[in-house]
Amino acid sequence: MTPDVLEYDLLDRASDDRVRVLDADGNVVAPELEPDIEPEMLRSMYRDMRFARRFDERVISLQRQGRMGTYASLAGQEGSQIGSTYALADADTISYQYREHGAVVARELPWEYLLYWMGHEDGNAALADVNVFPLNISIGSHLPHAVGWSWAEKLDDQASATVVHFGDGATSEGDFHEAMNFAGVIDTPTIFFCNNNQWAISIPQERQTASATFAQKADAYGFDGVQVDGMDPLATYVVTEAARTKAVDPDTDRLRPTLIEAVQYRFGAHTTADDPSVYRNEAEVEVWRERDPITRFESYLRGRWILDDELIEEIEAEIEATLTTMIDRAEAVEADPREMFEYTYEQPTPRLEEQRAYLEELRSTHGDDELLEYE
Repeated sequence: MTPDVLEYDLLDRASDDRVRVLDADGNVVAPELEPDIEPEMLRSMYRDMRFARRFDERVISLQRQGRMGTYASLAGQEGSQIGSTYALADADTISYQYREHGAVVARELPWEYLLYWMGHEDGNAALADVNVFPLNISIGSHLPHAVGWSWAEKLDDQASATVVHFGDGATSEGDFHEAMNFAGVIDTPTIFFCNNNQWAISIPQERQTASATFAQKADAYGFDGVQVDGMDPLATYVVTEAARTKAVDPDTDRLRPTLIEAVQYRFGAHTTADDPSVYRNEAEVEVWRERDPITRFESYLRGRWILDDELIEEIEAEIEATLTTMIDRAEAVEADPREMFEYTYEQPTPRLEEQRAYLEELRSTHGDDELLEYE
């Protein structure tokens, strides 16, 4: 695949000309876009997609048992998260919303990540070691920060890009438009990655925007917007690779930022506190399940003799062992409630000191066991 194909064919497309490499059955439909990736790396991508799906299942199970906090499922979105991250360099920074666990998996998921979902901020801190910003709960508020970070990288002459993940619902937030406008004006090496999973909690795409696509929103800010099949890991790989090539090239005659709209579907609930059956029907879900990114990628790899039953069994065994170790290690951590007061401010305020003293009084009077009892 030549640079001309990457830059001018992919990023010059109409915003509704969706990039695809594989169809739902894993057949190559655009051979000119098929990336030249070594078999070992392709198997690694597959392993990470399988790991992300299994991680999802285990964490949801733990949450139902009361061993984990509220969690946002990624099932169905492994293709976009893994494919896009594999197209990056290690020095590139990732900023994400809260559902893109696959991007963290592709960055060798630290075991401490589980701690965050158990209520410990240590899980967020561990992400800095793999160039991932802490996850963001407030919708879209991380986008301006990602642009600021990528601007700093540009000013420091770093040959790196920043990828910022968000959902389709975030495009209705002011932060999205402010970040896009700033990125275009300052020409920052930012890749905006919109994970369009069709639903912003219970709001469908057609009630989110009157635009024909989310990708076309880039036109208003002067830079490229491209739509990709988000359930095709090879398509998201080549599109992100093209966007990154442009982002780190200071000599290009086009603006560095790119908006990628990855069209996909959230198989599960918005979070474990949501009931999707209230606002969508199962028939719709089943149509999208036929495009499962893991199934189609497995079919592609089998067809090229890169994967077989024996290798899949080995991968599954390794995933189970790794997850078991991670969960055991995370659940062995004993939290100290006093830590919640340590990092709120550089210097504690009088009110914070009052709260800390009150907690100590409660613990001294009642004991931790009584305070932790559920009525």
